[in-house]
Amino acid sequence: MTAPKTSAGTIDQKDIARFNALANSWWDETGPMKPLHLFTPIRLDYIRKSIQNRGLISAKTSSDLPLAPLKILDIGCGGGLLAEPIARLGATVTAIDASTGAIAAAIAHAEAHNISIDYRCMASEELAAIADYHQHFEVIYASEVIEHVSDIHTFAQTIAHLLAPDGVVVITTINRTMPALLFAKFAAEYIVKIVPAGTHQFEKFVRPAELRSAFQDCGILIDDVTGFVPTPHGTFKMSSITAVNYGAAGSFA
Repeated sequence: MTAPKTSAGTIDQKDIARFNALANSWWDETGPMKPLHLFTPIRLDYIRKSIQNRGLISAKTSSDLPLAPLKILDIGCGGGLLAEPIARLGATVTAIDASTGAIAAAIAHAEAHNISIDYRCMASEELAAIADYHQHFEVIYASEVIEHVSDIHTFAQTIAHLLAPDGVVVITTINRTMPALLFAKFAAEYIVKIVPAGTHQFEKFVRPAELRSAFQDCGILIDDVTGFVPTPHGTFKMSSITAVNYGAAGSFA
C-alpha cells in the first residue's frame, strides 16, 4: 500500500490553533479538559476490550502489563490522557499530535511521572510517509479526533497504511444526530459550558455508516459499534445507544 499523500492533509488548522491555546489545561481535571478526563476510563475500557476481542491479549491475564509487548499508535494524543495509561499497561506507545502545545504538555507530564512514550508533533500522514512505520502498529486508536479532521477518507487510508495485517483500529467519536447537536454541541459549549465554545462543528460529526464506508474503502471492516452513555454518577458506560458518543473497532477483512 502506498503511503497517502500529505499535500491535502487531514489537519484542520483552526482546530490546531484552538488546542494550542488550551495547551496548559490538559492535565487540569477541573478545567476545559474536564469532559475528556471524565470520559477517559470508558475510552480505555473500550480500547482494551477491542484488543481482547481480536485475540491480541488475553482477557484472563493477571499480568500488571497486559498490553506488553504491543506496539500502539495514539493519533491525536493531545496532552497524553490516554497514552499514559496505555503505556502504564505495558504497551510501546507512539503518540502523535499536530498541536505543538499539546505535545509539549504531554512530554512534560510523562517525564515528570517517569513514563516512556515516543511523542511526536506531526500529522498521521507524515508518520505514514516514513517507511519503517508501514504496517508497524498492532493497535491504532484515534479518540475524539476524527470529528476534527478535514478528510476522513484520507485519514482512514493513513491508518490502513500504518496498521499491521492482524492489527485493530479503534475510533471513538460523536454521531451526527439531533441529540448530539443538542447535547455535545449546544448544551456542552453554550449552556453547561463544560467545553470551550467552538470546540465542535456539527457538520464534521461522523455517523457510524460513514465511518464504516471510509474504512471499508481501504480494506478495514468495522465490525463493532458501541455507544457510550452517561450514568447518574458522572461516569460513562457502554450501551447499544449510539445517538451521541460511540466507539467503533475493526481490522482488515
